[in-house]
Amino acid sequence: MKSTLRLASAFLAVAALAAAQDKVDLDMIYKIKQEAIQNSKVMDHLFYLTDVYGPRLAGSPRYKTGADWAVKTLKEWGIDNARLETWGEFGKGWENKKFSVAMTEPAYMPLIGAPQAWTSSTEGSISGEAMIAPLRTEEDLAKWKGKLAGKIVLVDQPREITLHEKSDGHRYTDQDLAAIATAQLAPMFRRMQAPGQPPMNFAQIMAFRRKLSDFLREEKAGLIISNGRDDLGTYVTSNGGSRDPKDQPAPPTITVTAEHYNRLYRLLDKKIPVKIEADIRNQWYEPGQNNFNIVAEIPGTGKHKDEVVMIGGHFDTWHSGTGATDNGTGSAVMMEVMRIIKKLNVKLDRTVRIGLWDAEEEGLLGSRGYVTKHFADRTNMKTLPEWDKLSAYYNVDNGAGKIRGIYLQGNEMCRPIFENWLAAFKDMGVTTVTARNTSGTDHQSFDGVGLPGFQFIQDPLEYETRTHHTNMDVYDRVPREDMMQMATVVTSLVVQTANREQMLPRKPKPEPRPAGRFGF
Repeated sequence: MKSTLRLASAFLAVAALAAAQDKVDLDMIYKIKQEAIQNSKVMDHLFYLTDVYGPRLAGSPRYKTGADWAVKTLKEWGIDNARLETWGEFGKGWENKKFSVAMTEPAYMPLIGAPQAWTSSTEGSISGEAMIAPLRTEEDLAKWKGKLAGKIVLVDQPREITLHEKSDGHRYTDQDLAAIATAQLAPMFRRMQAPGQPPMNFAQIMAFRRKLSDFLREEKAGLIISNGRDDLGTYVTSNGGSRDPKDQPAPPTITVTAEHYNRLYRLLDKKIPVKIEADIRNQWYEPGQNNFNIVAEIPGTGKHKDEVVMIGGHFDTWHSGTGATDNGTGSAVMMEVMRIIKKLNVKLDRTVRIGLWDAEEEGLLGSRGYVTKHFADRTNMKTLPEWDKLSAYYNVDNGAGKIRGIYLQGNEMCRPIFENWLAAFKDMGVTTVTARNTSGTDHQSFDGVGLPGFQFIQDPLEYETRTHHTNMDVYDRVPREDMMQMATVVTSLVVQTANREQMLPRKPKPEPRPAGRFGF
């Protein structure tokens, strides 16, 4: 009985200590809410990031111009140490300068689409008959070897398009959030499956893509046309070639919306000749000209001023839209967090630092380079002095939806802290703290070396259904109220973390990961 009483007393003492340490500063939260909502500038930031400086493809001059604007803006707010910081090697830059593609026979139809990044220009204005050559398996590559030189080739199957009986947009229900709160891990990758073939795992997918890229380069096709993922005039773009200076450029490759692709395919399938006219001009840039992270900080003034709380999101985008939901929203919100802290002249014990990352879309390259340079090399887990000084890293990169909670990445020690801090935002829809991991964005660069890195749960809205990597990733798809809510919540957590007596608790230091192993 005595031992039981001692254990209960110890538990109560720890709980009391935690409650005292994580007392919520309601007065500061009120001030943050007033500034973030009544005097919000977050949509102004998003306007410049999208309509003026978008798209911001990694390695392109537009990325560099946008990054220069971000540094200039941060300095105008009094954050004098804002700067561009190199992070490592990326490869050649690329930017589309002209896109004009149309079917001219049997009827004229401009095609809705865009070139895939790091692919070649056409040889001036070209015109010719299209053909179908599906390339989904190694058997397909063998079948068409030596037959595609100079040809205009449709390489995908048509896509079935169904009516949209429900809205593309979705907000999490209480039931959805309850499911997220469970600690089950979802698969990191979807499997790709050709018709009649078994699904491929990630390694097989990447190996086949390399073979396909080499095959198309060797074939020297005149123009490759692929089928966009979505419908209603929406299409997905990414990279279709290599940025490695040692590789030969990929042939001209475009993605068009499914409705237009399907029409071309049906005509050809019925043996009706289809003539295509195209003029595509892409510009290449030497390596190292336009690759930087954006870094700035507001110094702490307390006894822990040499410790740091970091915030961030990726600054780069794909190229068919203007990078609004992926990830202009995260960049704009984190810039707004810095503006609010500076405007309110918040007293910070720890330093608050922002990092807007380059080349996330190519594999978290900017944030991984920064973490390796400042904190630890994940391949050998040799840590640098700054590794001991980072309390937490907060990331926003799940679209335009408001924050509904936070992923702990398995760090259960932070659960009571976040539950306490986020309780003040229950009226704004923030209710869920889950141990679950979430993947695919820059918090993993920090979590991967044992630092507390967190991504927020956000309402999905149209992110996966309409805007993610598509031509519809534009300013108009971003709700203003959600952006203000995000800025409010993140600013509060950052200030609470900066002024907490202790740094946030960490998971055990991870084992080294071999170079080249996927997963963070």
